Amino acid sequence: MEIKNNIKGLEAELSGNSCRLIAVSKTQPIEKLLEAYAAGQRLFGENKAQEMAAKQGALPNDVEWHMIGHLQTNKVKYIAPFVALIHSVDSLRLLEEINKQGKKFNRIIPCLLQVYIAQEETKFGFDPAEVLQLAEKNLDQLYPNVEIKGLMGMATLTDNTDQIRAEFQKLKNLFDQLKNRTLPPNMHMQELSMGMSADYKLALATGSTLVRVGTAIFGERIKANHE
Repeated sequence: MEIKNNIKGLEAELSGNSCRLIAVSKTQPIEKLLEAYAAGQRLFGENKAQEMAAKQGALPNDVEWHMIGHLQTNKVKYIAPFVALIHSVDSLRLLEEINKQGKKFNRIIPCLLQVYIAQEETKFGFDPAEVLQLAEKNLDQLYPNVEIKGLMGMATLTDNTDQIRAEFQKLKNLFDQLKNRTLPPNMHMQELSMGMSADYKLALATGSTLVRVGTAIFGERIKANHE
């Protein structure tokens, strides 16, 4: 009942905005995912490919699976047949592997480019300048089995709301800059993935279209992770 109430409360906050809720279900047991599903939740986010693949077989087929964690190239094959959106594309090498697996499974895999906006060494992503350079390439010829649908970013883990807001705004500015350009046919600025349990309200105010929320839905995990 608590999970249901948490989801309904978050949906009420998001209503009126063009923003969807991703339930970050990493390390959570299937029972809790099914409870969220029963409450109407259909978008689930995982940060490990093999865990996502295992859970995918245990939940109904209308679930949208979002890969939100750092993805190693040798793990793409586990999620390539079904993943709805890979948020964490942080290198050309990974983009090449996703394209290769997309071709293998005869599908175009939707992705977001992860942009480095935080003041933390532990975060991954492209520099904004690299994203702008990438947008000038013939991506439809280089990666025909990939569709780049937008950008993703993770703010610094800090209590400084001004800093978080500035980092989100930096990503939103890049998103808008790209949106106003002529982009390759397989690159569109539709999704802006920003915001987690601690900072989703700031992300929402900055224009996020996807918020990744775990703790505020499922409660604290035994194993501490930053979703």
